[in-house]
Amino acid sequence: MPRIAGCDIPPNKRVVIALTYIYGVGKALSQKILKDLNIDENLRAKDLHEDQLSMLGAFIEKNFSIEGQLRRQEMQNIVRMKSIGCYRGMRHKAGLPVRGQRTRTNARTRKGRKKTVAGKKSVKELG
Repeated sequence: MPRIAGCDIPPNKRVVIALTYIYGVGKALSQKILKDLNIDENLRAKDLHEDQLSMLGAFIEKNFSIEGQLRRQEMQNIVRMKSIGCYRGMRHKAGLPVRGQRTRTNARTRKGRKKTVAGKKSVKELG
């Protein structure tokens, strides 16, 4: 199993797809990296030579923030937004959608499971 930038990539997939298993590398970035290094996209990850693997790893480490470093940066940005009290930070604190989605319906991913609230009693039931 080839290892690039501290992450195992699947050996039987094409290199362009296998690189997307690294956190912070999508398909477009993967294509750009392979084009810059003159590596064929259609090669399987297991067919890469050691020098190609080391070249890929070094290029990615040098030019992009990925994996743990990227996760840390994202967490620091969220903590900063919370601490300065901006709108997005408040939404993060409250566990609500941050990017303008509606919350009257949907938004279950951020809000969690439904919490049923008892309905109001009508005047007839009270009397």
